[in-house]
Amino acid sequence: MRPAVQNAFDSLTSDDDGRVCKDISDAACKEQPANFLRHASALGLSKAADGLADPKLVLAWLMTHLDAPAGLVGLLVPVREAGALLPQLFTAARIRAMARRKWAWVAAAMGQGAGAAVILLAAVMMSGTSAGVTILAGLALVALSRSVASVAYKDVLGKTIAKTRRGTVTGLAGSGAAGVTLSFAFMLMVFSDARAGIVLGAVALAALAWMAAAGIFAGLAEEDGATDGGGNGWQAALANLRYLREDRQLARFIVARGLLTSTALAPPYLVVMASGAAGAALEGLGALVAASALAGLVSSYFWGRLADISARKVLILTGVTGAVALGMALGFSAAGLAQTIWALPLALFALALSHQGVRLGRSTYLVDMVGPDKRAIYTAISNTVIGVVLLASGIFGALAALAGAHVTLALFAFMAVAGAWVAYGLKELGGA
Repeated sequence: MRPAVQNAFDSLTSDDDGRVCKDISDAACKEQPANFLRHASALGLSKAADGLADPKLVLAWLMTHLDAPAGLVGLLVPVREAGALLPQLFTAARIRAMARRKWAWVAAAMGQGAGAAVILLAAVMMSGTSAGVTILAGLALVALSRSVASVAYKDVLGKTIAKTRRGTVTGLAGSGAAGVTLSFAFMLMVFSDARAGIVLGAVALAALAWMAAAGIFAGLAEEDGATDGGGNGWQAALANLRYLREDRQLARFIVARGLLTSTALAPPYLVVMASGAAGAALEGLGALVAASALAGLVSSYFWGRLADISARKVLILTGVTGAVALGMALGFSAAGLAQTIWALPLALFALALSHQGVRLGRSTYLVDMVGPDKRAIYTAISNTVIGVVLLASGIFGALAALAGAHVTLALFAFMAVAGAWVAYGLKELGGA
């Protein structure tokens, strides 16, 4: 099997010498082709599951279909974001104490699968408030498991995949997952009469995908890592906050990443603008799923390859393109084109392209900027701070929305430009 694995690896990385390694051991370099394919497969399945059980779109529709109270539906995104990011600063030390952190990712993938199963059972057996509360409980399990997976994954990626391959493997996984999500969106639009059954099937597939991802990742060849720094999570969290003061590049990176969250927060306001009425907004969410998936399909691999050359430039470019996309939307609206079939979907697609780049650029830059001794800690610090920023930005966006979607989108465009400017001041790491 090794020649076939090596050939696949060489084809995907487009190199004459597939054994060229950066920042990993000789033993890890030898296992890199097989590990590369396992990373791409497991991460692709996990990302596909994310798309199939997306809280902002799929679960919001499902809870509405089950007559859950609107207040519970409104908790989906806060539970998802806070649960996935805020605990990371306190779990990093525990993960650090594990010599092989792939097992943390495996357990987390299984936890996400179990959470999706809870959501599915609630949808099949319950309705109203009980369904809403149970779905939120299942989503909380998914989010908490994801928080563990996020910290563990970047550390394992840094140990097993060379510096010039990391963006490529995550980009490849993103492209494959986008294809699955795009197919799901297509089915929703074509078979609208069977929408409920399709959504339930998607949640079931998400649970199976996470379980399969756990099995694939368990076979990853990972060397034992340093375990010093493990211990009491709360004490470690307070101690680790000093890095924000001591490492100016980390602080600047987090500020840039926080400003670039505008590319994630803006799409729902484009949908509202396109619908022209709050009651019709839900009808436009199918277009959001399709646009986001298509953008991921056509751009993830490209952004990944570019991130291997310069993740800093990816962050700059995506901040600018995100602002341009939002400017397009505002321009279309001012010209009276907001209700046309092509205008805002085009702006939404451009914004989704930008967001894909932000996700890949920030992940690759963080892994490359620090050695293996601090990688998990820096990931946890960054994600915890961004969890707070996302919650604050969500509240900020909701308040701005009182003045209208146009004002909110203009503010998000300003954030994107500011994010590009802050990213411009980051050190150039590069892949060479």
